[in-house]
Amino acid sequence: MNPRVANIVIDCADLDVMAAFWGGLLGMETSGRVDDWLDLGPLGDRGPVLSFQLVPERKAVKNRLHLDLDVPDIHAAGERAERLGATPASGPLGRPHAPFRVWRDPEGNEFCFCTDPAPDPGGSGGDRSLGR
Repeated sequence: MNPRVANIVIDCADLDVMAAFWGGLLGMETSGRVDDWLDLGPLGDRGPVLSFQLVPERKAVKNRLHLDLDVPDIHAAGERAERLGATPASGPLGRPHAPFRVWRDPEGNEFCFCTDPAPDPGGSGGDRSLGR
């Protein structure tokens, strides 16, 4: 039997700031909270819960895991994220038909806005997960 991802957990210093940012960005409500833990979600019908755990240390280096968020327009999504407290970590990257852009949440955790790729005019297909 294969395990199911139940939670995606992000360490943080402020549960309220992170819940406001990620809840606002993804349109999710708080689904549970205890002293040092807060849940949003779930993501989709049966998806995992996005959780935040209080930790004493600040983020120091690049994430080893990040979320890729599909959006129709990385520029419009970035403007909205910036209003919620995100900061850009890169300019547009990737191929012209499938751009993405790296952002940081209010505590510096990286995430990407990605377009749903159209077929590559050069014939290599539309899978943005390859060759990014």
